[in-house]
Amino acid sequence: MNTKKAILQLHKILGLATGIIVFIVAITGCCWVFKDEIQNAFNISKKIPLENKKIITVTKAKQIAQTIFPNNTVHGTVYKKKNDAIEVIFYDEKPEFYKSVFLHPYSGDILNINDHTTGFFALVLKGHMRLWLPKEIGEQVVGISILIFLFILISGFILWLPKKKKNLKQRLKFDWKKTTKWKRKNFDLHSITGFYILGFAFLIAFTGSVMSYDWLKYAVYKTSGGEKTTFFEIPNNKTNFTLQKNTKKIDLLIPKLQNTFPNADSFELHYPEDKKQSIYVEISKTKGVYYDSDFLFFDQNTLERIPINAIYSAYNNASVPDKILRMNYDIHVGAIGGIFGKIIAFTISLLIASLPVTGILLWYGKNYKKKRKSIAA
Repeated sequence: MNTKKAILQLHKILGLATGIIVFIVAITGCCWVFKDEIQNAFNISKKIPLENKKIITVTKAKQIAQTIFPNNTVHGTVYKKKNDAIEVIFYDEKPEFYKSVFLHPYSGDILNINDHTTGFFALVLKGHMRLWLPKEIGEQVVGISILIFLFILISGFILWLPKKKKNLKQRLKFDWKKTTKWKRKNFDLHSITGFYILGFAFLIAFTGSVMSYDWLKYAVYKTSGGEKTTFFEIPNNKTNFTLQKNTKKIDLLIPKLQNTFPNADSFELHYPEDKKQSIYVEISKTKGVYYDSDFLFFDQNTLERIPINAIYSAYNNASVPDKILRMNYDIHVGAIGGIFGKIIAFTISLLIASLPVTGILLWYGKNYKKKRKSIAA
């Protein structure tokens, strides 16, 4: 009993300390789950009519986009179907700059410019990841709070366990009557809801922590039997010669990949930073998820593929531990289960947000009751 009392005290103290943070992270998580579906619903841009012309090359796309933002870094260029706009992505960490320029695939005309750092979902993401605080501070506060929340979930389960088996039924359902007071209802909402969402809530919080901490990512991977390197690295070319100025091998790569992977959803090409670095291409195979994408590297002089022994390479070479780590984000947002999985993630996140509220009300109710008795005495 003394142990359980100590756990209860820790549960209350840590819950009060992190409650508002967990609430914000959970609510913003709800909003983020259906980001793609909401954006697609409001995307009024139409498909571009197919033309009997060649699509502009990656070199040309980069040149056109850089006329808009000449002083910023091109992160990559995304090619989808032949009747989709080409997206050139610009990204700089400091000062933060994250925009996309959309081009007509045949003429190269600028169709649209999108700022990823503004708007509703940009606001949601900043709240979810760093509470709208400076990145260096906010990410640490969120990361530590979610690790504490994992302990709160475990301690909550220990506290939920009834002393006697005959009381188990009472802990599994809402048995409210007209005479049931709000304090009892609030207690049931906190404890019974917490019990039913425990597994899903732990999974969401844990996968979020894996994304926050490299040491945890490494621990998960090695514990599951992984043997490859966990960090992402772009290899250098296998060849060391330089092509003639008029020869642009990189422009032949996207058409080659489109023929090799005709059913792929998109191809995101990243330009080499120098003459030594290889070309990195991310091939998205399934719309809405990331785990089964291919991360391929090509010699910029010969376009020969460069195999690497890493988690992020060709998906058909991925081991079970590789797949576990690659699925982490898709599990976190529920995308691994399609629309049904996202509904579950949304619901669980909403219920997680309710736990700090009912927990604070529990604490307030007990303390307020004590104060009233002391005043009356």
